Amino acid sequence: MNRRVLVPTAILAAGILGFAVFMATGPEVDRREVVPVVPLVRVLTVEPQGLRLTVTAHGTVEPPIESELRTQIDGEIIWVSPRLAPGGFFEADEPLVRIDATDYEQELEGARAARDRATSALSRAKREHERQQRLVSQSAASVARADEARDAFRAADAALREVQVRLARAERDLDRTELVAPYPGRTRKKSVDIGQFVRRGDDLAALYAIAYAEVPLPVPDRELAFLDLLHPFRDESRDELQDGPIVHLRADFAGVHSEWRGRLVRTAAEIDARSRTVTVVARIDDPYGRTPGGPNQPLPVGLFVEAEIEGREIENAVVLPTTALRDNGQVYVVDADGRLRFRDVEVLRNQRDQIVVSNGLRRGEHVVITSLRGAVDGMRVRVAEETEKESAQGSAKLAEKGS
Repeated sequence: MNRRVLVPTAILAAGILGFAVFMATGPEVDRREVVPVVPLVRVLTVEPQGLRLTVTAHGTVEPPIESELRTQIDGEIIWVSPRLAPGGFFEADEPLVRIDATDYEQELEGARAARDRATSALSRAKREHERQQRLVSQSAASVARADEARDAFRAADAALREVQVRLARAERDLDRTELVAPYPGRTRKKSVDIGQFVRRGDDLAALYAIAYAEVPLPVPDRELAFLDLLHPFRDESRDELQDGPIVHLRADFAGVHSEWRGRLVRTAAEIDARSRTVTVVARIDDPYGRTPGGPNQPLPVGLFVEAEIEGREIENAVVLPTTALRDNGQVYVVDADGRLRFRDVEVLRNQRDQIVVSNGLRRGEHVVITSLRGAVDGMRVRVAEETEKESAQGSAKLAEKGS
């Protein structure tokens, strides 16, 4: 046999023989069944409960009415109320400024004298007119003479009416020498003092009303769905002050954390095109606590406040952390066999750290709040024991935070 063929054949035969011996004498492999790893998950037990939604907003306190106190006559200021100083409080119809009334008193007296003369002249003209009418009827006087008496009577009547207008103007100007407060309010600024000569239309002071205060609150248009409001852009009548949602205002003022209560009374006329918000207005009665039952801490104009608006009340709502919400509006529920089930739910509200589910879950079900990758419907999971004990307490805390 050729050597070139014999050597490779011998090497191959030796290799096969060696492999057979190794397989026959080698250790036996321990064969074990692979046990799949079951994920450990945290859950919350579903506890439906009544929940009142709230909307949070921020705004600045504003007065409902602002006015410029202006003079309607010319004259010298002879008295200024100390309450007209910036920050001073005053009541409705309280005198604030007096102007020298001497000239206006004299004008009024002259108008009264003119009225008396005109009244007397009208009386004489009336008697003459009636006398000429009788003479004409008796053919004892000419018609021309009767016409002259009639014209004189009409002129005297017109003169009296003119004097009466002058008298009314004089009385009105005299009344205007004393400027009174148009409402209970507070002085923002003063621009006049004793001895100053003012002319008609001059600015004397800036005032604002304090019977109640208003706080414009910008609210995202999507948040309006959570408030119990009539349609904000439809003319529907109701007692706004009685029925508007309650608003709780909070702020730190004078080193003290204070709270005030008011109600929503109206909405703005339009949606803000840039921010997509609708401004709702809260009203707070007696913001300075000037009547019994008013707030202990004043709510001053210009204060920046946080507002919590009470919204709709939802029955059988379930509050969950946002980690429970999966793609496509689903949550993972662990069934009685310890298997994962995908569940479609109706999410009423999705906030930064929690969601409110209004439909799709039943009391006692376990919702997974652990992040799971590659989850499959029907896969087996293990529930962490401590979450069973904490679920009811955690759900209550979330609900309290959501309210």
